[in-house]
Amino acid sequence: MKTTYGELELEEGRMAKIFEDDIIIGALGARNALKGYVGKVPEQIKAGDVLNMLNLGGVIGLCTSANKDLGPPLKVEVVGMVARKGRILNLVDASIADHDRIEPGMKIPIVAVSGTCMSAGKTKAVAELCQLLSQRGLRINAGKLSGVAARRDLFSFEDHGARRTLSFVDTGLPSTAGLESIAPISKTIINGLAEDKPDVILLELGDGIIGGYSVITYFEDPELYKHTSMHICCANDPVGAYGAKKIFDERGQRIDVICGPATDNEVGRHYIESILSVKAINARTDPEELADEVCRHLGFKDLVGMRNSGPLEVV
Repeated sequence: MKTTYGELELEEGRMAKIFEDDIIIGALGARNALKGYVGKVPEQIKAGDVLNMLNLGGVIGLCTSANKDLGPPLKVEVVGMVARKGRILNLVDASIADHDRIEPGMKIPIVAVSGTCMSAGKTKAVAELCQLLSQRGLRINAGKLSGVAARRDLFSFEDHGARRTLSFVDTGLPSTAGLESIAPISKTIINGLAEDKPDVILLELGDGIIGGYSVITYFEDPELYKHTSMHICCANDPVGAYGAKKIFDERGQRIDVICGPATDNEVGRHYIESILSVKAINARTDPEELADEVCRHLGFKDLVGMRNSGPLEVV
């Protein structure tokens, strides 16, 4: 049994230990994780081939680069493909309808949360906003546009109050690694999240704006950027914050708030606000302030300063 990356996320979100001779149903896919495994899908696969478990969500491929902190990836032997009536099944078989543009007239405000790298605090920021905006009476839907397949982030959004969640997996992709552009799937996800007319759509862009998951292509699409009401960027340190600001300045695009470890104390916050001239808010220590800023930015000014009145009493 592998101690690191030796678990698998089940359909309901529970993590299960992987033991020798277990039969696993996974999805063939690629991964380009800076702090994880890098892998690809071989051109040909047959029973008896040995591949690797690339992530906790069950994405399987051939590992081409491992992270020394994680050790070698778990080896898995191919026993066959899942089929129905003789036809091999694919994630696309259960995907939502594709859209090449955002539905005309869609005016639901979109908050995009990007980051300088994986593990920069993006999921935490989105989850806190799901909870606090919901507590203030807003109907929130949330999605994940890029990364490698796993359900735990969407479960976190739902646990924190999101009414509906979707990700790139719902468009038939095990990951967005090496994808030419995430713009088409982003529009499909946005349209899906807009169907029940929420008050706000929160979108996490998994991985970093520089990386192997095509995150920056979201901002390269004029239609997507036009519909993005607010851009929150999570940075690991002041250098990352500086780089992100420079990248978007050169594109003539904005970052409205910087979150993440770069804002963990007054040193980083002072640099971001005084030198970069961007609002700095820590989603872990000051989530209410972040929710206030989002409400203010989106025009829900009557919700600024609203706080949860506390737990209900049982009488």
